[in-house]
Amino acid sequence: MAQHPLGEHRYALTATWTGDRGSGTSGYRDYARDVTISIDGKPDLLASADRPFRGDPGRWNPEDMLIAALAECHLLSYLHACVTAGVVVTSYWDEATGLMREDGRGGGAFAEVVLHPKVTVADASMIEAAEQAHHQAHDWCFIANSVNFPVRHEATVTVTPRPLAGP
Repeated sequence: MAQHPLGEHRYALTATWTGDRGSGTSGYRDYARDVTISIDGKPDLLASADRPFRGDPGRWNPEDMLIAALAECHLLSYLHACVTAGVVVTSYWDEATGLMREDGRGGGAFAEVVLHPKVTVADASMIEAAEQAHHQAHDWCFIANSVNFPVRHEATVTVTPRPLAGP
């Protein structure tokens, strides 16, 4: 990633199709959808199409990666928003979901992604600010700001359980 003076960032990767079974794309069923995504200095990511599109279900697919990018971007933006608001987060866990609809012409689009973050904070006095930090995180998330469908969050914030006092 190269940083530019005006806050412009560029990203690069290599996507290599590895699914030639010997006859290339001679027919729709004649090739695997396997792809290796490489970025210098990082482990390769083994990817494929989603299973309904003849892909390998054991590999990441573009739909998985889009939801993962949105969930991670919100998580990282949220942690920053909490630091700014004086909220001490002790755990964060999200079960993100996405809805994609096919258009009947071979394409389609995501209709929405819903993040379901479960956040634990250090003290009950931080709950309200922790809940509000999700709105700031949404505004700051570069990925959510780049898609043309709604990215919603349905968050739960709880307090870290305090250890019981000893005898």
